[in-house]
Amino acid sequence: MSEIKNLQDEKSISPVQVQKKNKKPISVAQILIYIFLSLLVVVYIFPLLWMINVSLKTNPEVFKSPFALPEVWQIGNYIFAWTVGKLGIATLNSVLVCTIALVVSLVFGAMAAFAIARMRWKFSQTVMSYFLVGMMIPIHCVLIPLFVRFSKLGMTNSLTGLVIPYIAFSLPLTIFLLVGFFKSMPGEMFEAACIDGCNIYQCFAKIALPLAKTGFFVSGLMTFVANWNELLLAMVFISDAQKKTLPVTLTYFVGPYATNYVQMFAAVIIAIAPSIIVYCLFSNQIVEGLTVGAVKG
Repeated sequence: MSEIKNLQDEKSISPVQVQKKNKKPISVAQILIYIFLSLLVVVYIFPLLWMINVSLKTNPEVFKSPFALPEVWQIGNYIFAWTVGKLGIATLNSVLVCTIALVVSLVFGAMAAFAIARMRWKFSQTVMSYFLVGMMIPIHCVLIPLFVRFSKLGMTNSLTGLVIPYIAFSLPLTIFLLVGFFKSMPGEMFEAACIDGCNIYQCFAKIALPLAKTGFFVSGLMTFVANWNELLLAMVFISDAQKKTLPVTLTYFVGPYATNYVQMFAAVIIAIAPSIIVYCLFSNQIVEGLTVGAVKG
């Protein structure tokens, strides 16, 4: 009778009560971690919110009460930055240069990474080391030789002179990330494909590329953001105001004797908005891609 009573009591318990019964209490360490992460979020988010707040004010308001909300939202600061500040033309130039560099670096980087990771040839590790050395060379070391060479070829003051260095500096990181993804793929799939009659090009196009979709996304995003924010090469190689990229144009908002802070902050918000939106929308894919490439590579 007691066993039957226990069974009836168990059946009478609702799922909510079961969940409460199985739920473990939150430890002090978890509470401290949550507090630390909350403070970290505030530290990172507050400067961005403050910049947006300042960009909607007038200059007297900024100096009078820098942390107060704007009395009237000055949307004209963004219109001025986009039109008079020539951010519109600069944005188009940056999109054009970064897109071309992204596509070319992904295409050639994927082919090189697949050859290093999945094909057996004598100098594969040597080639990999050669590309890894490219990640260690700073732009400052090659700035003068590049400028002299491009001047002789007539490639200065042109967007082509920016695309080529962007591709060269993007390839090492792209290859490094994609090699990890290609190595993480099971070799049995490629062996089965070869048995079915696929050649090396079909294995690359029909097996490797679809499986490395996350790797392409991560490497492409990192490459695009790095080129989007690049300043030194664009400032040295481009002298025509109509061909300036976005980071160079932002420097024009800072004057030698006076600075219009509200318009400068509006321009900065316009410049960083694409990167923030992309990271917010695809943060999970970015973390997943970096984890897969690092752990299994």
